[in-house]
Amino acid sequence: MSLRLLPENIVNQIAAGEVVERPASVVKELVENAIDAGARRIDVIMTGGGRSLIAVTDDGRGMTGDELKLCVERHATSKLDDDDLLNIKHLGFRGEALPSIASVSRLTIGSRKSDADGMLADDAWELAVTAGQKSNLRPASLPAGTRIEVRDLFFATPARLKFLKAERTEFGHAIDAVRRLAMAHPDIGFSVTDGERTRLRVREGSADLFEARRARLIDIIGRDFGENSIAIDAGRDGYKLTGYAGLPTFSRGNAQYQYMFVNGRPVRDRVLQGAIRGAYSDLLAGNRHPIVALFLDLDPLSVDVNVHPAKAEVRFEDSGRVRGLIVSAIKHAFAEAGLRTATTASQAALGSARPGGYAGQGQLSQMSRNRPVYSQHAGGYGTPGMRETTLQSYAPLAQGNTEGYAAEPRARMNENPGEIEDAAAINYPLGAARGQLHETYVISQTADGIVIVDQHAAHERLVYERVKQALLENGVARQILLLPEVVELDPGHADRLVERVDQLAELGLVLEAFGDGAVVVREVPALLGETNVIGLVRDLADELAELDQSLGLRERLEEVCSTMACHGSVRAGRALTGDEMNALLREMEATPNAGQCSHGRPTFVELKLHDIEKLFGRR
Repeated sequence: MSLRLLPENIVNQIAAGEVVERPASVVKELVENAIDAGARRIDVIMTGGGRSLIAVTDDGRGMTGDELKLCVERHATSKLDDDDLLNIKHLGFRGEALPSIASVSRLTIGSRKSDADGMLADDAWELAVTAGQKSNLRPASLPAGTRIEVRDLFFATPARLKFLKAERTEFGHAIDAVRRLAMAHPDIGFSVTDGERTRLRVREGSADLFEARRARLIDIIGRDFGENSIAIDAGRDGYKLTGYAGLPTFSRGNAQYQYMFVNGRPVRDRVLQGAIRGAYSDLLAGNRHPIVALFLDLDPLSVDVNVHPAKAEVRFEDSGRVRGLIVSAIKHAFAEAGLRTATTASQAALGSARPGGYAGQGQLSQMSRNRPVYSQHAGGYGTPGMRETTLQSYAPLAQGNTEGYAAEPRARMNENPGEIEDAAAINYPLGAARGQLHETYVISQTADGIVIVDQHAAHERLVYERVKQALLENGVARQILLLPEVVELDPGHADRLVERVDQLAELGLVLEAFGDGAVVVREVPALLGETNVIGLVRDLADELAELDQSLGLRERLEEVCSTMACHGSVRAGRALTGDEMNALLREMEATPNAGQCSHGRPTFVELKLHDIEKLFGRR
């Protein structure tokens, strides 16, 4: 077969294969074009899951007849400044979307131009394109803005149709794409209709971006997120991070609810995902994922959005700075937020107390299904399989943690109730201790409610923070290997490890280059006890290749600290005196992240008095 140029329609269909993966891709491209056109209102209609019809209408600037003819040509764009592919300030800039979509569907586009003052042009125009073949331009009757209809998607490439999922699934992907764009642009109103009913409707927000964004996130993610998240507002060296991070006790079983935006563009980026994971590393169990909505703004020249035609991936000039900003901003925000736990736990408790209620309601039941294994021998929650030698060798770090809680097991709160009659104590955030139930739960009274504290989970967090502080002050103890371990790796993986020898040494892992494609390990963190050195190093190398950061070693150390804290804390089943309970409450109030244990379970539940009164019909 001789060398030849492909026909224009085949070129467009190939481009469509990159840009138009499914109906959601069409919706995303058309909505992004509307945002770039300065629209204040964007309406989407889909039927047949997008196969039959996708219609997107906006009130943006619109186009003239000549621009209308040009917009369906390949690589026609108005969004590049001086043809600079590095200085991208718009969502769409390639000029591929419309011609690619038109090459695999029946596309009709109508538009009416308006100037900067909103004055309408005299004429509106309409153009039809079928499988890449343009019709003649014809007059139309339209208000200012643009309306695009895409019918019979993939009719020109029927092989693609069989790869589409059910209508409901395809519609779900499309509405998720609109939701993400709506989060990033709270000043624009959006609606999505499935042909029968409106599935999403949000109004344009107020002039204040921060308040408008919070209201938009509540509209889309839910009111619970607004009540159980903390504001993020941080900056460093021209990088600006804003948004909201969900409380650790308000988490999910997958990462579906992690929304990340770079310069207003929804992205799915490994660097950002790894940074979020690092920020929550000692606040959540490994099978739980936080809910976050983070908006990163930086100089367009510092980020490459031209990585893939779908523009969902980005590449940062300084990924380390981005990662550090996210981790420090989230941790700092939690530290400033004080003592907080998810309100959904309280709602679940109240739901269980109502006639006909059940414990499975709300977030608490979801968390209980994923809690760590309970060990009766250990007397609490821990990580199964932890070597006793490791715990014993580092017991001094946890010693003294039960000081102030050393009551005899037979002590009972109600034997001397006068110990806790401190009227001023109820004004503390966790109030004054009033009793202990089942030798596990401390009941306290606040000025406007009741707090129930899980004494083991609460003290576990206190001990964990002490162990962390001891490691921070004294460093991670190292254990010299009797015989250094040589680990064979891919040359690229070995180079990444060698580049970070100083960072790994701070965590107790001492290694150095050993020829081409190998490293030699001389010391390992003593906390890990007997460990598989080769497996550990290979896991770290894989993590560096995927996330450009090594979280595995730090997480393993934190896991050991968590287990030590679990074994060194006050157990469920221990009777406490009034003074001991109040001492526990006061220390919780002074300890960072005391709203959850190191496994991510809530340490306390607060029930407001007005909610309790509703249970008894007093309100």
